[in-house]
Amino acid sequence: MIWWITFICALIIPSVMLCCGLFMWKRPPRKINAFIGYRTTKSMKNEETWKYAHNFCGKLWSAIGAATLMISAAAIGPFYNASEKTVAIVALVTGITQFAVLLTSLIPTEIALKLTFDNDGIKKQ
Repeated sequence: MIWWITFICALIIPSVMLCCGLFMWKRPPRKINAFIGYRTTKSMKNEETWKYAHNFCGKLWSAIGAATLMISAAAIGPFYNASEKTVAIVALVTGITQFAVLLTSLIPTEIALKLTFDNDGIKKQ
């Protein structure tokens, strides 16, 4: 039973990342706001940076979410008959890794914004 709970929980972060990525990419928030969306100083400069950040990050999160979903399922699968302690350790390592991937995936978006726009949010030529 614990394996199934762990397996389902291990798929939550990648599933959310995949779904949020698809929404950011296909249906981004129309207006800059402080509540929902990819909200950083660079992305909120103007409408163009806002759209660019959501498009870029949405595609990235979709791809990384799908890959992480498959890798996480494959990583936990072999531990079906393992002890509860082993399953808990695998779940912890998987969760920490997923969270690290989620956070570090923001770096390429910020780099892309910096390479594409100047400090005032005007697209570079």
